[in-house]
Amino acid sequence: MDVRRLDRDRLGPANNHSQRLMPWDTLNAPFEGAWCVVRPGTATTSHAHHEYEVFIAVSGEAVLVSGGERTPFRPGDLVHFPPYVDHQVVNEGDEDFEMYAVWWDVPMSERFTARHHDTSLTTHGTRAEL
Repeated sequence: MDVRRLDRDRLGPANNHSQRLMPWDTLNAPFEGAWCVVRPGTATTSHAHHEYEVFIAVSGEAVLVSGGERTPFRPGDLVHFPPYVDHQVVNEGDEDFEMYAVWWDVPMSERFTARHHDTSLTTHGTRAEL
């Protein structure tokens, strides 16, 4: 077991109230991720990018804004944003909103496939033996 701990002291304005927890040297994953906190009365910058992205709501409540649409986002909810779709998280409440964000793109997936293939051969022998 290899635990990676969230360092809440690093969740300041200089880091956009987020901490990247992946990539992680000991985890061969096809994605990256970050713990994010949106403080009361604040919002993330509206943006779009080339990666696919999933948000997992953990605590508090927020509003998701995308494509001119607003929708509530609460603990247990998940949302997926395809590449190049604008999105923003708005905290209109009086407590922190916390979520985990995971993102990936084709090059990340290809690098994972290459690493996984190399690891499988080293760990399990040849592909034919799998």
